[in-house]
Amino acid sequence: MNRQEEIKQAQEHFARLLDEQYARIDNMRQADRPVDYTMKEKIIIGVGGGDGIGPYITAWAKEVLDFLLADEVKAGRIVFREIEDLTLEERIKAGKAIPDGPLEALKMCDVILKGPTTTPRAGDGVNVESANVAMRRELDLFANVRPVKVPQLGIDWTFYRENTEGAYAVGSKGIELADGLGVDFTITTQAGSERIIRAAFDYAVRSGQNRLTVVTKANVIKTTDGMFLQTAKQMAGEYPQVVLDDWYIDIMTAKLLDDKRRRDFKVVVLPNLYGDIITDEAAEIQGGVGTAGSANIGNRYAMFEAIHGSAPRMVEEGRAAYADPSSMLRACVMLLEHIGQIEKAAQLAMALDICTLYDRQFVITGRKDGSSAEAFCKYVMQVVQDKELAHRYAQYTQS
Repeated sequence: MNRQEEIKQAQEHFARLLDEQYARIDNMRQADRPVDYTMKEKIIIGVGGGDGIGPYITAWAKEVLDFLLADEVKAGRIVFREIEDLTLEERIKAGKAIPDGPLEALKMCDVILKGPTTTPRAGDGVNVESANVAMRRELDLFANVRPVKVPQLGIDWTFYRENTEGAYAVGSKGIELADGLGVDFTITTQAGSERIIRAAFDYAVRSGQNRLTVVTKANVIKTTDGMFLQTAKQMAGEYPQVVLDDWYIDIMTAKLLDDKRRRDFKVVVLPNLYGDIITDEAAEIQGGVGTAGSANIGNRYAMFEAIHGSAPRMVEEGRAAYADPSSMLRACVMLLEHIGQIEKAAQLAMALDICTLYDRQFVITGRKDGSSAEAFCKYVMQVVQDKELAHRYAQYTQS
């Protein structure tokens, strides 16, 4: 094939990609209003274990939810539903990021608790898209919300990462041409930018933080990042009570480590790829990616997960039972908040703070010299009921 033929083939490939994105824009404009879960008579929570350590930490996270929601489950107001065949082996067999059966099962749920899933790398001989990316797209989970708090360092951050656009949305749709030329794509839409930025502005007002930082590389990536930044600046007029500032992604990663500056950041909104990178850095400051949960929010569906991967090496080395469930439990806090169980979310959040910061009887190391996920989760459930310990912790935090 000569170069002109390759260029024509690339043009056709690009045209198909544009058709897909125009269809997405039409769908976004026709989207329903957000669901108010407090008004639903029954909420279905789908549970998918995923790969690697996923089934281990997800099973124990569900045990904690079962414990906290026992009355609601007994009354039929909440129903748990297992999502089968979401493993890497089944996805490879189907040749899809999410096989048809599990996808239909997911769409029958209201919210989803999902364990980490493995994504094959380039060179593995399998071109299966990330299950996370596919799920976010199929369920239109446009907002990835990741809170990070370290009170002793004055850190209280909430990141709003755009979830359905950018390089990740079309990361498996690049093309490789002759003479060693590889081309990948990134996409940004006005509609997609508006909804994630509005969600972040609304949270800044609702939480009382009243400060929003937008992060891009608009000085270099002028079209897509430029659109994202300009959308934020234009929308700022609707939120006069919110202070808006903007940073470039490279210096932002440095300033999260700057003790004098990082206390100023509150709510942060950013495109997909930058959000993935910087929230891992933020979680590391908190205590590691194993300590941070993640919410993926759309108008109709919501999915909650750990921010870390499936850690197949831990399974290979026989250490899966010692994987840290904290990230999944933090995700459970966000799930409970999302479905209107505010008091129980607060109970779990406090219990996790006590178990990881104050009364550390069970310390997770990822190895046999530390606690197992089972022992840690059982202790968390005990702490939820221990009012005296909660009182002592409250006095400790105020001293």
